Amino acid sequence: MEHIVVECELELRLILSPERAVPVAARLSYRADDPYAVHVGFHVDSASPVHWTFARELLVEGVFRPCGHGDVRVWPSRANGSGVVLMALTSPGGEALLEAPAAQVSAWLERTLRAVPPGSEADRLGMDAGLAGLLAR
Repeated sequence: MEHIVVECELELRLILSPERAVPVAARLSYRADDPYAVHVGFHVDSASPVHWTFARELLVEGVFRPCGHGDVRVWPSRANGSGVVLMALTSPGGEALLEAPAAQVSAWLERTLRAVPPGSEADRLGMDAGLAGLLAR
């Protein structure tokens, strides 16, 4: 099975208050060998990036309508006349509200959907071959 990785570097905005936001460099990453997940690395003021992993489907839906609950919520909005995607992330260490440019996120998601179309994710996991191998013993 081929090893497919779809990545995108972009600048997000960490919303600190209605009047204040700071830029945060981020990398969106999708791997065909982990077909249900998207990975986001945030390069904040620390020696190593902060990593989040959540369902690709959540981000795909969140570009169009509010979705998610608990640790990750995603919804579309507008900022300065442009479409944005907001991501609210909650962990025991705190909360963050991040704003991403909708056009860049959508273009990256489109690339992931071409790489592994929705509904074909299970084929990428190789579970059928693994199960067949177990049953053959």
